Amino acid sequence: MGGVSGLAYSAVPIVVFVVANSLVGMMPAIWIAIAVSLLIALARIIRKEPLQPAISGVLGVVVCSFIAYRTGDAKGFFLLGIWTSLIYGGVFLISTIVRWPLVGVAWSVLNGSGFSWRHQRRALRGYDLATLSWTVVFFAKFVVQQWLYAADETGWLAFARIVMSYPLTALALLITVWAIRRANKIAELQTVKTASGPGAQQGEEPPASGRPATG
Repeated sequence: MGGVSGLAYSAVPIVVFVVANSLVGMMPAIWIAIAVSLLIALARIIRKEPLQPAISGVLGVVVCSFIAYRTGDAKGFFLLGIWTSLIYGGVFLISTIVRWPLVGVAWSVLNGSGFSWRHQRRALRGYDLATLSWTVVFFAKFVVQQWLYAADETGWLAFARIVMSYPLTALALLITVWAIRRANKIAELQTVKTASGPGAQQGEEPPASGRPATG
């Protein structure tokens, strides 16, 4: 996802767009924001940082700029992020309702650990809580930014987009890390119990019966 630097880089084109729009108008602001995103991508490539965040960052700015161009209003630059937050929030909520919390699914796919945690109630609850924290983050972004969009507050939209991203994302990440560690600990304890259970040691000789062996 680009890490902390990715969050910082993603904020630069937004600030540049809003400032340029207020100074020189929407169309120049669009081209300036795209140029800045390309420069950031080039810098990340030169520094040999992951390529995917650089490419997705450029594509995101291009799509947002295109929407602003099509709507004829600078606030259209934020429409993609607003509705994406609503969709993400809905998907995370549904995944919790159907007992496949996305945080747990994503972590299992990334490290290939499987989905045994779904049968461990405490681990499942932890992943539910982590997934719900992301649900709250996305829905909060949608509600606040949609309200600012309807009020034609382009500057405050940029402010909300940046300010809400950092603290809310940090909080959700902390809960996610806690849930992953909790689930891993539960899985380890379960493995120990299984290994120490009856019949766990293979090749063990049966106890002597006390009677002499018969030929």
